[in-house]
Amino acid sequence: MNRLELIEGLKRFLAEDLGSGDLTSESIFADAQPGKARFIAKTAFVCAGMGTVAGEVFRLCNPAIEYTAVDDGTRVQPGDVLFTAVGPVIDLLRAERVALNLVQRLCGIATLTSRFVDKVMLLPVKIVDTRKTTPGLRMLEKYAVRVGGGYNHRFNLADGILIKDNHIAACGSIQKAVKRVREHAPHTLKIEVEAETLEQVESCLAADVDIIMLDNMTPEMMRQAVRLVKGRALLEASGGINLENVRSVAETGVNLISIGALTHSAPACDISMEMATL
Repeated sequence: MNRLELIEGLKRFLAEDLGSGDLTSESIFADAQPGKARFIAKTAFVCAGMGTVAGEVFRLCNPAIEYTAVDDGTRVQPGDVLFTAVGPVIDLLRAERVALNLVQRLCGIATLTSRFVDKVMLLPVKIVDTRKTTPGLRMLEKYAVRVGGGYNHRFNLADGILIKDNHIAACGSIQKAVKRVREHAPHTLKIEVEAETLEQVESCLAADVDIIMLDNMTPEMMRQAVRLVKGRALLEASGGINLENVRSVAETGVNLISIGALTHSAPACDISMEMATL
């Protein structure tokens, strides 16, 4: 992750949550009263962001806070201690909600991603994410996908060429769209085109594109596309993929499987923070 971008984002999140101050905690505790906070797993999941994100949130509230955290990618069980922070009680409580909101979300994404990755184990295919991320959290959510064993697709629209159905419809054909891209886009970027039919796959091959996205195709159509392409382009399967069918999609021979649900539908993991004064 870009740490400068991370810190700026966390500062915004804290400012949103703190407002003009924590009236409850400031009324109850003295500024210097020490305490200890622990994050406890309530269910089994894959950890993401304990030290890399939660630790930064606590340090932004008070640089003197000391913490320990389990490594990203650790598979934990109910009751496991994930994160421990020691410092002024007021600052621990100020950091609580932002830190928990973020790591619960990131652990959920890492856990769901790992379930997809486990389903296609030993097959030569990569599980990749999409741009269907929460605005403002893309870097964090794509980081969590990596923690779960997945890979990242484009981070933004400037990160690669992807000619989709609306581009093709507005332009007139795949060949026209690819020609215009080659006239304007940097030569360093690969060209990917979305195909909904085998005829469009043939058009992609004729246009010599680098990657073909097989959109909402059946496994049988995907197998036909693999035979048709014969390794001349990478093949990415996308659309309607879930934990029940991802294995059969992977067995067709595609190279990549992109899944928007990794980031837009991952349930948050259940984590609680326990406090004690020292």
